[in-house]
Amino acid sequence: MKINIAEVNGVSIVTLNGELDGQSAPDIQSQILPLVHPQCKILLDMSGVSYVSSIGLRALLLLHRETGDSQGRIILSGLPEMIYDTMFITGFLDFFEAYGTIEEALAALAA
Repeated sequence: MKINIAEVNGVSIVTLNGELDGQSAPDIQSQILPLVHPQCKILLDMSGVSYVSSIGLRALLLLHRETGDSQGRIILSGLPEMIYDTMFITGFLDFFEAYGTIEEALAALAA
C-alpha cells in the first residue's frame, strides 16, 4: 500500500494505492491517526484501492471513530464500484460520506 498525504486549504488529503488489508492496515493507522485533531478535515482518496479486507474495514472504522471523537470529519472519495458495493452492503457507508471525485469531496468539506 502506498500512502501519500497532502494538505490543501486545511484539509488533509490521503491518497491510498494498493490493497487495504491486514498487512497495510497498521501503516495506514500509524500515518493517518496523527492527522486527527479537534475540528480536523480528512479526505481519503480511495480511487487507487484495489481491495479492502475486513481488517481494512476495521481500520477505516477506527479512523471514523477517532475523527468523530475529535469533532472532525473524515470523508471518502473515488471508491471503486466493488469496494463501494461491499461498504454499502455491510453498512459501512452509514458511517462515511462518500463522493465520486476529490473535487466533490473538497467542496463538501468546505461547506
